[in-house]
Amino acid sequence: MCQLLGMNCNTPTDIVFSFSGFAQRACEHADGFGIAFFEGRGLRHFVDHLSAENSPVAELIQRYPIQSKQVIAHIRKATQGRVALENCHPFVRELWGHYWVFAHNGNLVDFHPRLHAAFKPVGDTDSERAFCWLMQELAKSHAAMPSVDELTRTLSELMPQVARHGTFNCMLSQGDALWAHCSTHLHHLVRQHPFGVARLHDQDVEVDFAELAQPGDRVAVIATQPLTVGEPWVAMQPGQLLAFVDGLPRP
Repeated sequence: MCQLLGMNCNTPTDIVFSFSGFAQRACEHADGFGIAFFEGRGLRHFVDHLSAENSPVAELIQRYPIQSKQVIAHIRKATQGRVALENCHPFVRELWGHYWVFAHNGNLVDFHPRLHAAFKPVGDTDSERAFCWLMQELAKSHAAMPSVDELTRTLSELMPQVARHGTFNCMLSQGDALWAHCSTHLHHLVRQHPFGVARLHDQDVEVDFAELAQPGDRVAVIATQPLTVGEPWVAMQPGQLLAFVDGLPRP
């Protein structure tokens, strides 16, 4: 299975620490990686068909402290679709004048929805088909950008329709919120005052966030498996959908 990483904050924050540990998991998930950073209405989007363990693009991300309030990253272990750049997550589409970013961990069986011209896959993964279908159905359900709560209600109806075809752990963002849907494995953590020391699970590296963060800062990190030890990670339940806004989860 692939690996997912998301970050949602109340103030722009870099993801260098979490991504450094996340990239170590590419030894078992070597079929490409990608990461997307929202900056206001803009988006920085990096993908590579090489493993995050030895990709120059991944090395850039670990050295370049891009600050963002919404980040989605993905390390791929191919189940459907060949190893190619067009099949690397996260995928990006435009809807209602906003970028949307999506990444998926799992395998969808016999998922071939009818898609109209506005949203068609470029690659040949089940994941991109699912993203296109979600975008298509959101566009059918709303004439313009709804509130986060309205989007959560609509997504809570759409996500199970995809999940019945297999494993559908995924993350989705339009720059204002980050939605996480769990089929099997997703965990989340909120870092806020009083901040403490965090040590990566996959590297002998630790950071004292009390020295880096301001008292009002708040950061939610979402990952397939916990990235650190000694922090209160919460396991999501199968079928659960959460919207993260300003560093806090909303059911």
